[in-house]
Amino acid sequence: MEAYLHGVSTRSVDDLIKALGADTGISKSEVSRICADLDSEVTAFRDRPLSHTTFPYVFLDATYCKARVNHRVVSQAVVIATGVSADGRREILGFTVGDSEDGAFWTAFLRSLKARGLTGVQLAISDAHAGLVAALRAVFLGAAWQRCRVH
Repeated sequence: MEAYLHGVSTRSVDDLIKALGADTGISKSEVSRICADLDSEVTAFRDRPLSHTTFPYVFLDATYCKARVNHRVVSQAVVIATGVSADGRREILGFTVGDSEDGAFWTAFLRSLKARGLTGVQLAISDAHAGLVAALRAVFLGAAWQRCRVH
């Protein structure tokens, strides 16, 4: 699973399995089964409730990665939210992937966090992406925004 997650091709994983002494490598159907297991774990993580505590501080960011979509390699936005509780504990609140990080995309992502129980946001920290800042103001009314010092 780890090799596949790091983008190693099925053929290379097969070669690795053989190099480790297995008589046969790994089939495409076995890779599909492994990926299905990973998909269910990721879905459970992404859908878990966030109502167990409040997160007064939320960091938001995005990066772009290459992904295969409809048999083409394209650039995709991967956005992530990290919450910090009042006692300083950090937790990944959620992430999602989309075509770009426009305002509608950020708004949908933030609304999904809120629907899962994210409450108590007092300060959001992010870059100054206009769509993100507008989405924050629309979804978390009254929360302050601060530009991330790294950005």
